[in-house]
Amino acid sequence: MLEQLLKFFVVFFVVVEPVSLIPLFSGLTNGATTPYKRRMALKAACVSALILLLFALGGAPFLKLMGISLEAFRIFGGLLLFLLALEMVFARESGTRTSSNEAAESRRRADISVFPLAFPFIAGPGALATILLWFGPLHLATQAALFVALLTAAMLVLAISLVLMLLADPLMRVIGVTGANVASRLLGVTLGPPAVHFVLDGLRRPSA
Repeated sequence: MLEQLLKFFVVFFVVVEPVSLIPLFSGLTNGATTPYKRRMALKAACVSALILLLFALGGAPFLKLMGISLEAFRIFGGLLLFLLALEMVFARESGTRTSSNEAAESRRRADISVFPLAFPFIAGPGALATILLWFGPLHLATQAALFVALLTAAMLVLAISLVLMLLADPLMRVIGVTGANVASRLLGVTLGPPAVHFVLDGLRRPSA
């Protein structure tokens, strides 16, 4: 259980990529007051937690209702995470998180907590796919302890993201954009192999 928990924490941390939130949050809140920044960061973390909880509880039943096997979603989720890993390695603007039009809209919005912070940057497609891949096979009635442990690990990543957003301005003066890109590339290399593993796992397991 501990090994599985550590694997999930590493993968989810890399997917959410809290370090990338530092330049993003600093840019979106440039010139804003400190209370506003705190409110946006806290609200974004809370909304993200709610989205992830809903997917953890209802993701697998939704797939079953739609007639989508978990194995098929493993392949899709693995490909999505692999695409995200490539974007991180090459330090490209992430098309899996937001488009250029959405980014432009976010700069015009007064409340940036739900969009684009909570979705699609924190609880984005990659994070939601990761939640479904790990929580989907679990049976809550018989694996409640593992469910709670994985959910706690996810909330820990959100807590780290919240702290980094609150400290975005001083951290940007230390690491800068270049430092954030270097960290993103290293995390992308870490995410690639688990993404491929999800695809291979989906191909090996027979569909129910």
